Amino acid sequence: MLVGAQLRRLREARNISSEEAGEAIRASPSKISRLELGRTGFKRRDVADLMTLYGVTEDAEREALLALVEQANAPGWWHAYADVVPAWSDAYLGLEQAASLIRCYDAQFVPELLQTEDYARALIRAGHAEASEAEIERRVELRMGRRHLLRRPEPVSLWVVVDEAALRRRVGGTEVMRAQLRHLIEAAELGHVTVQVLPFAAGAGAGATGSAVILRFPEGELSDIVYLEQPTGALYLDKPADVERHWHIMNRLGMEAERPDATVAVLRRVLAET
Repeated sequence: MLVGAQLRRLREARNISSEEAGEAIRASPSKISRLELGRTGFKRRDVADLMTLYGVTEDAEREALLALVEQANAPGWWHAYADVVPAWSDAYLGLEQAASLIRCYDAQFVPELLQTEDYARALIRAGHAEASEAEIERRVELRMGRRHLLRRPEPVSLWVVVDEAALRRRVGGTEVMRAQLRHLIEAAELGHVTVQVLPFAAGAGAGATGSAVILRFPEGELSDIVYLEQPTGALYLDKPADVERHWHIMNRLGMEAERPDATVAVLRRVLAET
């Protein structure tokens, strides 16, 4: 999607139509659309030909984009878990790794990037009752692997609003929940992680719209994307009106939730009552 977005910007900057771009690589306009949306793989030759058409002649700029093509075509680490990753969520895992900012709200559970191993295992086991223990463990490994983006040298900025109901729902039992709450306290004290709690006292408000994730990418690389997961599929929203609407909802949630500097005290109180 990052490569496609760059190709689209280059094409539009030269006022070249999808038809003209397609002719340059012996393809249809629909293929250009799929390339620009990141919905198909890239051939190095095609990207090189398109850059020539778009007037990109400097070696450094060409090589930078071609290097990105190689990365796009290389399987991500999560592809090793293809047996437990639904096709509709594969794109999300790549986008999550590429994001510079992730904002999310979860009405039911602790957000996945902040889950402990035992908490995640209890949730996964409940959601996949027919799965073998081996499959459950692979799903747990995948979820724990995703947390690396919070520990890398340039970590993603994570801002989550957690519903109080999620903190009081005893997933996995009392000890699992107590460990999860302690983990949230530790996470809330990290400089690149913001945790807010939406209290029961806030009423329905913005939280009535359900859980959502907004992904923002390094400046200029890709427009914001809203990810809405469902039991058998997911929606990826990138139209400006849709994205703006969900930013409005997320900002309202932030205003209705407890202030970030009150989070640790709130979590400690819930921990003491668990």
